[in-house]
Amino acid sequence: MSRGKVMKPNTSYTDNVMDRLTPLGEIGGRAMFGGYGIFHEGIMFGIISADTLYFKVNDSNRAAYESAGSQPFPHSHSYYEVPTDVLDDTTQLHDWARAALSVRDTTAKKKRR
Repeated sequence: MSRGKVMKPNTSYTDNVMDRLTPLGEIGGRAMFGGYGIFHEGIMFGIISADTLYFKVNDSNRAAYESAGSQPFPHSHSYYEVPTDVLDDTTQLHDWARAALSVRDTTAKKKRR
């Protein structure tokens, strides 16, 4: 992936990711800045760019991404690439998504103050 540019994701990749995340509840998405934002109850927790999935991180879950060798999203270190082995395992994908949702909730609460 080009490090400086958000790349439009492949529709079938995006559809696959969104289908796999639907068991988590009210998941939606929309095209944004050439990529695709993933939302839960209206708040973004993921990004797809150039057929790469990124989830929201903070100090509570960033180490797991770093130890897996994941890279941050080029335009925001608040999102990290979801490792391939996590993508390949639906249970792990849901666990990592829930952790991203928790980060999203914490971030949203701070912004409301």
